[in-house]
Amino acid sequence: MDVNVIGGKLSQKEINTYITHAKQNNPNKEIPAIEITVDGDFVDVKYCFNEIPFERIRRITGYLVGTTDRWNNAKRAEEQDRVKHGMCSCS
Repeated sequence: MDVNVIGGKLSQKEINTYITHAKQNNPNKEIPAIEITVDGDFVDVKYCFNEIPFERIRRITGYLVGTTDRWNNAKRAEEQDRVKHGMCSCS
């Protein structure tokens, strides 16, 4: 984990406390970096999180799908022929 202290100095014990706090409050997230800004008696801590992989799920022709790559030709044709509705901004 990369820890960057800006505007002052902190003991390693205090830095470890901020790291422990970050991990306890975000147990399911990876934290590759922490930025600690010291301003007199105040400290601002920013955590950088790794991106979480996200797969888009859409409802197409009555099915919840991520991708259509495993569909047969008939289901692909059905998807191509469907009417796609949009939203209009009517005044």
